[in-house]
Amino acid sequence: MFSGSLSRQLVISMSAVALGVTLFIHISFYIFYAVAMEVNPAMVSSSPDAWPPTGPEWGWMIGVTLVGLLGAVYTASSLARRILQPLNSVADSVRRLAHGDLDVRAVAESGSLGETADLVHDFNTMAERLQRMSSDFSTWNAAIAHELRTPVTILRGRLQGLAEGVFAPDPVQFHSLLTQVEGLSRLIEDLRVLSLADSGHLSLQLEACDLAGEMRRAASLLEPELRAAGFRLHLQLEAVPVCCDVTRLRQVLLALLDNTRRYAQPGEITLRSKPAEGSFVFEIEDDGPGVPASLLPKLFDAFYRGEDSRSRASGGSGLGLAVARAVVEAHGGHIRCLPGSRGGALFQVSLPLAGPGSE
Repeated sequence: MFSGSLSRQLVISMSAVALGVTLFIHISFYIFYAVAMEVNPAMVSSSPDAWPPTGPEWGWMIGVTLVGLLGAVYTASSLARRILQPLNSVADSVRRLAHGDLDVRAVAESGSLGETADLVHDFNTMAERLQRMSSDFSTWNAAIAHELRTPVTILRGRLQGLAEGVFAPDPVQFHSLLTQVEGLSRLIEDLRVLSLADSGHLSLQLEACDLAGEMRRAASLLEPELRAAGFRLHLQLEAVPVCCDVTRLRQVLLALLDNTRRYAQPGEITLRSKPAEGSFVFEIEDDGPGVPASLLPKLFDAFYRGEDSRSRASGGSGLGLAVARAVVEAHGGHIRCLPGSRGGALFQVSLPLAGPGSE
């Protein structure tokens, strides 16, 4: 039981009141009789055989009772105020929160008891999370609408042009339309993965595999595109059996490589993997310019882009790194971005060898 807990405080307060009143009565009567016997013994007894209290005794008993009652009332009122003030604050805040006021916060006085202070803290934490979720929901809606607007506008314009005979129905037009549809498909799939991850329902098809070999094959798929953009892919992969969802982790690798292709300067991209203390670690390092320190805290947030190196002109939906983090964390692993040894960015992914929950 904690020292500031409500039950302990109630026991201590009630015991203190009872002990205090009892001691006050005993001591006050001892003083009364000691003084009365010295000053005027007739104040306490009219005759040796008389049992009813005398007038001064009645007066003293009534006075002592009133003083003890006032002390108990004051102590009880103080204790009730310490209990009820935060509870009333929470109740009022709940009513305001129910009416849509997400800025409301409950208040606890400095002397509030343990459980009531914890209740206020938990309510404020809940209100802050609701406010943050509401803000994130609005941001997501705006970001999704923004990402969908461009491809949908292009598709509508091209289809309308084809329908009205403005554009000739040639392979170039169909390839352009297919590119926009593929972009929409990737966006929808990324949003689905993030939604499943946020709700805790991102399913994994775990199997023991040579992840390094799978990474080698996945990198070879993107290598022609990287080479066309001026990049050289250097592989340093050490074969280690890992229990994982190969398809999901292939998605992570391709997202990180695509992110490097979009934002790094042409040069060498190093992809390395190695075992490390019960984990499988793989890294992707480029030649620069790296990620500014101001961007690192939000680098893996959905729809987040910086104003310079991660500008809108570089393309992308802003979901790739968020999806990568969701998949890695679903495996029980960690992903982070560090300064590279060559002045660029170093993306590091650490996964438990035995799969989720093995750490």
